[in-house]
Amino acid sequence: MRAIVTSLILVALAACGTTSEVRTDSATQNREVLEATAAWVAAYNSRDPSRITAQYDSEAVLWGTTSASIRATPATIADYFKDAPKRPDARVTVTDQVVRVAGEMAVNTGSYTFTDVREGKNVSTPARFTFVFQNRNGRWLIASHHSSRVPVP
Repeated sequence: MRAIVTSLILVALAACGTTSEVRTDSATQNREVLEATAAWVAAYNSRDPSRITAQYDSEAVLWGTTSASIRATPATIADYFKDAPKRPDARVTVTDQVVRVAGEMAVNTGSYTFTDVREGKNVSTPARFTFVFQNRNGRWLIASHHSSRVPVP
C-alpha cells in the first residue's frame, strides 16, 4: 500500500512540474515571422528611430547596408538609425523572402529595395537581407540582421 501511495504522490508531483506547451504549426510560425518582417518594414518606413529599434532584441546584432562595422549593442543599433528622420523620403520594399523556423528561432532571407529622393532624383538600391528572429514571450524580435547591396555586374 505504501508503494502505491508513494507512486501516486510521485505522479502527482511530476504533473505539477509539467508545463503545457502551446505548439503552433509551421504555417502559423511562418506567418508570424512574415508579420514581424512587415513590422520592421513599417517601422523603417515611419522614419522613427525608436520604432525601428523596437523591432530588435536587446542582444541583437546588426550589420547594416551602409555600416562600416557590426552594431552589437542597443546603443550602436540606435546610433545606426538615429538619422532616419533626416531622410523623410527613404523607404524599403521587400521583394522576395524565404522563412525557415526552428523552434524559438527563425530565419528570413530575401531581397529588398531601398528608395529615396536625392537631389530631386529617385534613387533605388537593391539589397539582400537575412533576419534571424528570436521568439521572446510570443513576440518575434530581430536577433541578427545582415544587409548588403546587390553587386552591380
